[in-house]
Amino acid sequence: MSVSRNLLALFCVLVAPFSAACRSATPPAGQSARLFEATVARKVSYRYLLYLPKAYAADATSHWPLLLFLHGSGERGDDLAKVKTHGPPKLLDERDDFPFVVVSPQCPADQRWQSDALAALLDDVTKHLRIDPERIYVTGLSMGGRGTWDLAMSYPERFAAIVPVCGGALPDRACRLKDVPVRAFHGAKDRVVPVAESETVVNAVKSCGGTAELVIYPEADHDSWTATYADPALWDWLLAHRRRAPR
Repeated sequence: MSVSRNLLALFCVLVAPFSAACRSATPPAGQSARLFEATVARKVSYRYLLYLPKAYAADATSHWPLLLFLHGSGERGDDLAKVKTHGPPKLLDERDDFPFVVVSPQCPADQRWQSDALAALLDDVTKHLRIDPERIYVTGLSMGGRGTWDLAMSYPERFAAIVPVCGGALPDRACRLKDVPVRAFHGAKDRVVPVAESETVVNAVKSCGGTAELVIYPEADHDSWTATYADPALWDWLLAHRRRAPR
């Protein structure tokens, strides 16, 4: 082995084992640390329900708050009508004055919500509709509650406030929500997603200096969404928040 190759080998071992030069060098015998990097693109798609208030068309200049709703595991598939089983979509066929543009995607069968795909959906909706970027909110129930936590932790800069319902999350990224107000809901008797899962992540957000509240229904089991979405005060709470500048 030449002197230069010896020096390169020593450099790779002691100084920069993951540098471009070291990745292209002939690896030493035995086990060594290596790094793989690549950009992978994939196609994503969601069918979704879109709700526009009557007043949206009446004023062609105003920009509207956007509510993204994520359903639970039972509404997955390719029958878009199932998305109306619970939550805001269940209520919207009877209203033309709901104060949000509402986007309610359907998760394909046997899949779970993917944050990067949902972010791309938001990009598309905000590109084509008159949406106020300072007033974008996400809520969801059960699997959608978990999806709400994950989406907001992945893209906290996008949301003015979030409402996860009977969904939990690991607390390791909770500090990413320190600037995103949270109002979570859960049933005390929930045996599908234990209330402790919401308690853990809400407490973690608060410990990071964030604004987070957990509303517990003492007698509710997994269905904590019916009472949550039936309360008009929830929509007032959301509309009271605009996106905060990061601290």
